[in-house]
Amino acid sequence: MRKITAELFISLDGVVEAPDQWHFPYFNDEMGAAVDAVIGAADTLLLGRRTYDSFAGAWPEREAAGGEDAAFAKRLGDVRKIVVSHGTPDLGWRNAELLRGDLLEGVRALKGEPDDGPVAISGSVSVVRRLLAAGELDLLHLLVHPLAVGRGMRLFEEGVPPIPLRLVSGETFETGVLNLFYAPAAPPGSATYEDAKSHLPQSDGG
Repeated sequence: MRKITAELFISLDGVVEAPDQWHFPYFNDEMGAAVDAVIGAADTLLLGRRTYDSFAGAWPEREAAGGEDAAFAKRLGDVRKIVVSHGTPDLGWRNAELLRGDLLEGVRALKGEPDDGPVAISGSVSVVRRLLAAGELDLLHLLVHPLAVGRGMRLFEEGVPPIPLRLVSGETFETGVLNLFYAPAAPPGSATYEDAKSHLPQSDGG
């Protein structure tokens, strides 16, 4: 069974919109290695329409330019890219294909392919939300920036059912960015203040 990991740049106040406007001051060698370990290691990318259009509008030119990022750009070009869209996106970037039909059915079919190579999602918030809600996302990779952006789309919408997660691993970069991996978890169960108060510090009687 293939595993799907979603990777997102996110602020302390949960904003995931337009990270290109706030996250670059925090991009160092540690973050580059973290991104490469997920996106660079994937043999398939699952991308929403907007993310695909953004990538396709930038990375082919960077590959052709032959700069410092050309090698990474080539890897993105070479990898299989599955685009989630109800429309007809321009799939001119090599190795791009359209996911046809229902997203969840398509993802389940993708996970059931005989190839066991990792699948990664970059950005594509609407896709991540749907997979999280359906329990079809295996890992959620959050690069939490020590910054409150103050406005913009957040990863978790208001009014949706709770999504329990468990922390798989975490580390802190020199920039203060938290490199966190979460996996789906069982609901935590019910509890009240009466259950919690026994864990409060007890008086020493002095």
